[in-house]
Amino acid sequence: MKSNEKLQKDVQDAIKWEPLLHAAEIGVIVHDGIVTLTGTVDSYAKKTEAEQAAKSVAGVKAVVDDIEVRFANGFVISDTDIAESVVLALKGNWSVPDSKIKTTVDNGWVTLEGTLHWDFQRQAARNAVRYLAGVRGVTNKLMIKSEVEDQIEQKKVEDALRRNWAIDSDKIHVRAHGTTISLSGIVSSLFQKDEAERIAYKTPGVWFVDNQLVVEYDYLYA
Repeated sequence: MKSNEKLQKDVQDAIKWEPLLHAAEIGVIVHDGIVTLTGTVDSYAKKTEAEQAAKSVAGVKAVVDDIEVRFANGFVISDTDIAESVVLALKGNWSVPDSKIKTTVDNGWVTLEGTLHWDFQRQAARNAVRYLAGVRGVTNKLMIKSEVEDQIEQKKVEDALRRNWAIDSDKIHVRAHGTTISLSGIVSSLFQKDEAERIAYKTPGVWFVDNQLVVEYDYLYA
């Protein structure tokens, strides 16, 4: 069982443990398993790294990322230069069908749009962009539309979840309908919730995963 204070310290320690974030000044506010991150960092990569670190901590139900990306005085990269960097980054990533992605940049904020066949391609596109200089944020509007037309086999999704050591699949309910997989039930961490969704998205024929998993953890509210 964890108190708010214990969970706060665990999240702070997890953030400081990340090499990118050793010197970052990130505030952590905790209330009943909901973690809010505040402060400023000098890159979007650090912002996302802090969010992932918080999600990995046992007991975290949700993360509210209020961290602001603020560059050093005099550091200016135009939206045009950022857009060119994005195009090159996507083109240089073998996992990303860059010809199917439309990119727009507004004040350092990158928006990715288009239709891809697999979720791993969508995630690879976002990851290719997040380390680029000048990027303040990424909105990933990429959609999944698989070429596979076979009916989704629910049992195969259940088996894939069962094979994963990090997930207690006995408490997860899977429902396949059309091109959508619905996940419901209970997991013990936000990491497990995200991992279950990632596994479900590997299913041939899936376009969307409706992740309704609930994180349950014993807390000492204080």
